[in-house]
Amino acid sequence: MPARERNKFVKRGEILELKIEDYAFGGKGIGRIRNEHGEFVVFVPNTLPGQLVKAQVKKTSKKYAECKLFEVLEQSEDEVAIDFQEIAGAPYIKLPIEKQHKYKYESTMSLFRRIGKVENVEDYFDELISSPNNFHYRNKMEYSFSAIGYDRELKTDVDEFTLGFKKRGTWWCGEDLAKDSGLFDTQFEDSLIKIKSYCKATGLAPWHGPRKEGFFRYFVVRKSFKTNKLLFNLVTTSPDLSEFDLNRFASFLVKLFGERVAGLLHTINDETGDRTLATAGKIDLVYGEDKIVEDILGLNFEISMKSFFQTNPKCAEKLYAKVAQYTFENKEAVDNTVVMDLFCGTGTIGQIIASKANNTKIIGVDIVKSAIEDAEKNAKRNNIEGLDFYAADVGKFLSDNPKFKNKIRTIILDPARAGIAPKTLIKIIALNANRMVYVSCNPATQARDTQQLMEAGYAIKKISLVDQFPHTAHIETIVLFEKAIILDKT
Repeated sequence: MPARERNKFVKRGEILELKIEDYAFGGKGIGRIRNEHGEFVVFVPNTLPGQLVKAQVKKTSKKYAECKLFEVLEQSEDEVAIDFQEIAGAPYIKLPIEKQHKYKYESTMSLFRRIGKVENVEDYFDELISSPNNFHYRNKMEYSFSAIGYDRELKTDVDEFTLGFKKRGTWWCGEDLAKDSGLFDTQFEDSLIKIKSYCKATGLAPWHGPRKEGFFRYFVVRKSFKTNKLLFNLVTTSPDLSEFDLNRFASFLVKLFGERVAGLLHTINDETGDRTLATAGKIDLVYGEDKIVEDILGLNFEISMKSFFQTNPKCAEKLYAKVAQYTFENKEAVDNTVVMDLFCGTGTIGQIIASKANNTKIIGVDIVKSAIEDAEKNAKRNNIEGLDFYAADVGKFLSDNPKFKNKIRTIILDPARAGIAPKTLIKIIALNANRMVYVSCNPATQARDTQQLMEAGYAIKKISLVDQFPHTAHIETIVLFEKAIILDKT
């Protein structure tokens, strides 16, 4: 067997300095290497055209290489000064929001042309929905403790107690968050350095990633925009727990934030993996309540520390309103007495649809049992009737319930980032619904599923983009599909 041909442009592990020239979907900046062998494309995530960056080659092929970003050496001329501390989780915070939207729109439309095989996709574009708040929009943040910090002047790792976020491109190295990042709650983030000082003064060690040891691991915060309350979760290991006074720590938080403190939870995580919640271990309530309440379009939702809930609730309202608009569009052609909400999560979309149409029956299905339990509780809390929730795999549920075929006129789809498994999508198509409203947090897999839906006789009527996460590469899409026979009636 001949030896594998050596890449003539880069090698795995090589450190490069690159000028970013273009932008691809998902926040991948495109750089190019030009030499006597020709031109070679290099993708670097979370970068912008005009930036000079330092990156490491992680994967190579004959046509391109993929890199991990280490550092932005020179900014793009489009970037502007900000008053916030820069963090890896907001790589585009210096780019004006209009430019961010331009990149997101162009790259998303390109996906539908290239992967979904949708010709003239721009003709179906409805609108790009902006977040009501471009800053301080998040309702949850996770901050990491680390025993390894980073000296920016010396450009090297140092042994120090840190509380903040991982340094870009590393899993073992943390950086203190010393002031507001522009994403979460200003008062809280400006006070995080005080929480770090309190924990450091105990003499207990922060987590040391390479050694897999230490006491302090994470500090997680949820915020309610409805009540302005904060719910805290301190995650530690168990060996030194007897040396840490949890009640005293709760009193310290109340002293910092007063009546804003909804409660303090404590989680034990003795696992070595880099995740907040352990598969084993326990979570205890130390102080106050273990939930907060949020409002979405007039409906109240109780949120625990482990609940899935939209991270940008004010923008989620706009997303749900658009889903409802698409669901009830063209009423003359589509009977909406029964709507199926697949991959429904905690049932937020279904409840909003039901609250807007008293005669509509909602059937919600999701594989996560705890999410369905939350959905049932929230529906009861909001006094919404006409909802039936099922905890089941969507594909298996449809196989086990053939009675729904030809009975569901509208289907709402909101799958995970991986999209819909082809076999499951075949079962969904077999329901023979007139309309599908497909919500996606990953337009790449949605574009893939679009091709299958079009081959089954569905046509795109409208596409909207929702910028739920300003200053990141993420964009959500809502696509309205209708069968051609329905489109002919409009």
